[in-house]
Amino acid sequence: MVGEGGMSLRSQRRKAPPDGSNPRHPSPHSASVIASSSPLYSYRSTVIPSTGSVVSASISLTTLRKTSVHGEHGRVSSWLEAMKAASPPRSASLRVADVTKSRQLLEAQYTEWVKKHPSALAIFDRLMELAKGKQVILFLDYDGTLAPIVEDPDRAYMSDAMRAAVKDVATQIPTAIISGRGRDKVCDFVQLPELFYAGSHGMDIVGPADGCNGLKTESVRARDEKGNEVVFFQPASEFLPMINEVYKTLDQRTKNISGAKVEHNKFCVTVHFRRVKEENWQLLAQEVQCVVKRYPNVHVTQGRKVLEIRPSIQWNKGKAVDFFLRTLDLGNKSNILPVYIGDDQTDEDAFHVVSQMHNGYSILVSSAPKATSAAYSLKNPSEVMEFLLCLVRRRL
Repeated sequence: MVGEGGMSLRSQRRKAPPDGSNPRHPSPHSASVIASSSPLYSYRSTVIPSTGSVVSASISLTTLRKTSVHGEHGRVSSWLEAMKAASPPRSASLRVADVTKSRQLLEAQYTEWVKKHPSALAIFDRLMELAKGKQVILFLDYDGTLAPIVEDPDRAYMSDAMRAAVKDVATQIPTAIISGRGRDKVCDFVQLPELFYAGSHGMDIVGPADGCNGLKTESVRARDEKGNEVVFFQPASEFLPMINEVYKTLDQRTKNISGAKVEHNKFCVTVHFRRVKEENWQLLAQEVQCVVKRYPNVHVTQGRKVLEIRPSIQWNKGKAVDFFLRTLDLGNKSNILPVYIGDDQTDEDAFHVVSQMHNGYSILVSSAPKATSAAYSLKNPSEVMEFLLCLVRRRL
């Protein structure tokens, strides 16, 4: 999903009303300014006293305009093509000879690909030499990076060994997890309060108020359910009622499609088709289109076996990384070195920010060749854990 959080299937710019309100769901609490004139920076937020939730009180963002370049049929067709392109045939449906030949070809392609995206483990010492005298900041995706991709997204557990490795790293360097999952779900999986978390692809940020150097900006301080003081930042709060509606409607409309799962990730809705038979993909895409066409302020992107409905604002994992670096009072310093590790198209925005804007290390987790802007690679979560343990031993 290169560009706006990924393989954006509809992502043209949209100008918001002058008062920054959502034309479909105006928020009586929100005074956010959503404009197309400036970058993203004026970070102030306000807690709604009655709910404890956070709304943006001053933030320059840009919405994405949905146009009718393609008709509904064209959009569904493009989604279907993207779903098929990202889903190679299952090995069981191929002849043994074809499987062997395909595997050999893939291995040869991967060998060539690694020459351009060398293993971060193989050149770890060289990377650390370049990191001397710099403050390393670590950013991690969750699914496919810290935990394996599984059939049931509710069972994507990280191992105790991985959790221990992440905790050990976080005692030495500021560490954040940035995921498309809802923040609460990621926190439940990881169970490490000392980290910063950004859920819903960066639209729901929270971190320990005094951990990782503390935020250096006008952020909202509150208490989490365990009484710990935390900092919140949510740039798309006014879209929450709309996302709730989208979730409820899609969940109801897809109940009769076997294998389909609609996941509410707070600031986005994820439609999983990993368990859906291919002959039903078009029906699923049609149901998604039938719902999203009612909401002019959302757009659809694609991830690993998912279609995702998001608010149409310019905010993604790359923006979340830049937010962290700026609010940690580190963004303009020459002695920082951000490291981002992720496995999905949604991580491409973060790879670009880390590599191009901050001269850091971008690492793609993949055992197959992929088009990516990441400079380095790791094969799987096991190698990610090994890399983290190397960082711990290095004592940066």
